[in-house]
Amino acid sequence: MGIEKPSSKTLVPVADEAEAAADVWSAGCPSRRVLELIANKWALLVIPLLRGKPLRNNELLRQVGGISQKMLTQTLRDLELNGLVLRDDRQTVPPHVEYRLSALGLSLSKTLLAVDRWAESNHAAIDRAQQEARARFG
Repeated sequence: MGIEKPSSKTLVPVADEAEAAADVWSAGCPSRRVLELIANKWALLVIPLLRGKPLRNNELLRQVGGISQKMLTQTLRDLELNGLVLRDDRQTVPPHVEYRLSALGLSLSKTLLAVDRWAESNHAAIDRAQQEARARFG
């Protein structure tokens, strides 16, 4: 029993024909790049944090446990390059740079926050399923 593939044309009405042709199940579809971008575990954590207010690099570093400075910088750069995050460099000494969501990033943040909350609510069930699978396949 598989997942029934919904028709992308019935999910979201779009004006642009190129957007109407998007199909995440198609290997060559550009929407796959978007899924890859937002499926990154750090993006899943950074985007919802920026939903409330602009944050500086060190604030994000403190709030996202386990992320290195290098990964945070790379994640923010990827999100900025893809139009989800805006970087505000005040050109001061010492440097004062803040990151905030663009309108596009804000439209995504609620969905990603729901994914984060789902993970928090269901991690124990996933752990049990893994233990049961290991016992069966062991």
